[in-house]
Amino acid sequence: MSATVFVTAILSSMLINNIILTRFLGVCPFLGVSNRIEKAMGMSVAVIFVMVIASAVTYLLYYYVLAPLEISYISTIAFILIIASLVQLVEMVIKKVSKKLYKGLGIYLPLITTNCAILGVVELNINAGFNAEYGMWNGFFVAVTTAFGAGLGFALILFAFSSIRERLEHAPVPESWKGIPVSLVVAAIMALAFIGLGGIA
Repeated sequence: MSATVFVTAILSSMLINNIILTRFLGVCPFLGVSNRIEKAMGMSVAVIFVMVIASAVTYLLYYYVLAPLEISYISTIAFILIIASLVQLVEMVIKKVSKKLYKGLGIYLPLITTNCAILGVVELNINAGFNAEYGMWNGFFVAVTTAFGAGLGFALILFAFSSIRERLEHAPVPESWKGIPVSLVVAAIMALAFIGLGGIA
């Protein structure tokens, strides 16, 4: 399989089908930890890790266990358990490595478990039918690549949004627009720009 498929998978999931701005998944951490660049980048790394590993494990679980045993109806529960386990691992590592980042992320770190962006990407990869289109193992690598691209898209948006929010703190914004109101307007403008990328797909 050519490298074009993987490049297309990354660019498509990162820009054209951005998980936050075009699919509107993962909005909670998008608004919650985007007030500082350091916190946004810490969250992004954690989300990319969980998203990629969860996509790999759930893909194999679905096609080697759930589908053959005809119990794919429990896939969502199984996927959530896998994501929760990975988040616990990430939480322990961050707590050990960087207590400052751990405190900065606060409640949003364990909330990665319920971050619909991760579960959404996992489900989208299964529903995309990469297995039927590319074969089992090629489909696996395309699914993991797509998850990586979605994670990069998440990081890109969080970085851009946190940079804008930091600048807005010093901008002459009317009092009634400060904080979340102006942030939502900025998010809407960014979403319009990214939805416009859909025309080049």
